[in-house]
Amino acid sequence: QVQLVESGGGLVQAGGSLRLSCAASGRTFSSYAMGWFRQAPGKQREFVAAISWNGGRTYYADTVKGRFTISKDNAKNTVYLQMNSLKPDDTAVYYCAADNPSGYYYAAADYNYWGQGTKVTVSS
Repeated sequence: QVQLVESGGGLVQAGGSLRLSCAASGRTFSSYAMGWFRQAPGKQREFVAAISWNGGRTYYADTVKGRFTISKDNAKNTVYLQMNSLKPDDTAVYYCAADNPSGYYYAAADYNYWGQGTKVTVSS
């Protein structure tokens, strides 16, 4: 069993930056691919970014490519999402997800573990 706890959300002005963290429990964290998803009010949960188990490959939604960076520190059992040049459209609850056996990182249904989410609000 893996428990995920996100932190780092908050209120920021457009153009600002935030870094989200997702701390994981469990001995097998280093073997898991990890993902970040977000869900805005009234919208479906959408893929933001993912990283392979060893950090060698990263994947991004087109809407965040060039602005967000995902990274993974296996020694700290933590995955990060550095968010720069934030826009009001980035406002959402951001969720961390772990363990993607299928290897298709873009689908929320393919992840086995989820955090409780952290809210990000970007003001214009």
